[in-house]
Amino acid sequence: MNDYKQIRQRYLAGESQRHIAKTMGISRNTVAKYCEGDAVPWERKTPARECSVITNEVVDFIRQCLEEDQQVSFKKQTHTAKRIYDRLVDEKGFTGGESTIRRKVREIRGTLPQAYVPLQFDPGDALQIDWGEADIYENDQKVRINLFCARLCYSCRPVVLAYHRQNAESFYDAIVRTFDILGGVTKRVIFDNGKVAVKDGFGACARMQSGYEALSAHYGYDAVFCNPAEGHEKGLVEGLVGWARRNICVPVPRISDIHELNALLLERCLKYEDTSIRSRNAKVRDLLAKERETLRPLPKYTFETATCTDARVNAFSTVRFRTNIYSVPVCYVGLSVSIKGYPETIEIYHKGDLISVHDRLMGRNQTSYHLDDYMPLLEKRPRAVFDAAPVKQNIPAEVLDQLREQKPSRDHVLGLLHFYAARERLHPAPVINDVVTVMPVDLHKYDSLCIGKEAAVK
Repeated sequence: MNDYKQIRQRYLAGESQRHIAKTMGISRNTVAKYCEGDAVPWERKTPARECSVITNEVVDFIRQCLEEDQQVSFKKQTHTAKRIYDRLVDEKGFTGGESTIRRKVREIRGTLPQAYVPLQFDPGDALQIDWGEADIYENDQKVRINLFCARLCYSCRPVVLAYHRQNAESFYDAIVRTFDILGGVTKRVIFDNGKVAVKDGFGACARMQSGYEALSAHYGYDAVFCNPAEGHEKGLVEGLVGWARRNICVPVPRISDIHELNALLLERCLKYEDTSIRSRNAKVRDLLAKERETLRPLPKYTFETATCTDARVNAFSTVRFRTNIYSVPVCYVGLSVSIKGYPETIEIYHKGDLISVHDRLMGRNQTSYHLDDYMPLLEKRPRAVFDAAPVKQNIPAEVLDQLREQKPSRDHVLGLLHFYAARERLHPAPVINDVVTVMPVDLHKYDSLCIGKEAAVK
């Protein structure tokens, strides 16, 4: 750099190139190269020599392999650089090295940051939705729950709802509740290619599940699906998933049931309306007020989000929904009933009348018994009380052990059963690991129950 500076200064002062070269002891070619300022010493030219083994035919073959990967929907069955190299050797007689092909594949795929077109949505135009996960403590047990996240594309108003499972019932229920919260329907709903919504295909070629197709038809919006691995196409809601985990689920919530968590989520989303959108110099609340004027009205009929099925009550007075079993009153044994499976509850109907409601079991091959459903049988068969599954599930083991030790009368036992059945109707206990948790009862405090069913019911 110092030599370059001297050459330029001395030449500009009128000194000849010959004299500069002689006094500085450097080549006249170097002086001639730098004296006019046509070149600089810190510039390095990229070599123009082309690789002899990477011919146009090889490049075309690599591009063909990568294009095939984009045309199929098998994300885990795509060409690696090693597989492309092996095919070149087998099919094209390639003689170069594997590292050469790896470099060329990286170059063609493009390792530089991609550029995206900035998007701007009109009020009421689109709603982006997505699923995420978070860990919470429910009844002091660590539980992983699913977060349904939705965001209006114009006002950025978020809606976050929690569900135990990510199934069709939860998906439809979440969309219906989101529209109810926002007070209207957007023209489009943008989602990825999740199986709860897409039967097969992806992107523009996706075929909707029949339930989601019915939901979109009822609410009058167009269902838009993103291309695979293109999260930026719904970037607003992608960021919302992380925001919900960091800002609502930290510290980790400790709740008694999913409804308590949903109340917390809705409260925080409402508080978000005070946030200012920097690019629009306005608060979410003001943008939402403008956007609500353009939303389409909600339909008069609320869409049925439950999965509905029919079943016949078996001899044990139970019906099966999916993989789990739920009890009904014994008077319906042998009759046909209708089951509605909601995200968190199971409702059972007979000829349009609601006959039983259960908290939905989230595991597999579990059973939920209502003690009250079996009281007519237990009154007739008191000797079966201590071995009856509905009794064991609803009355703590220590209470049953105390009963066995005291050997109370039949009326005393039945009175206690009626007490727990009545308590269950008023305060349903949470089902955890196929056992209903109920606090033990001190038998001496309930002597009035011994006189029979009439006193117990009273």
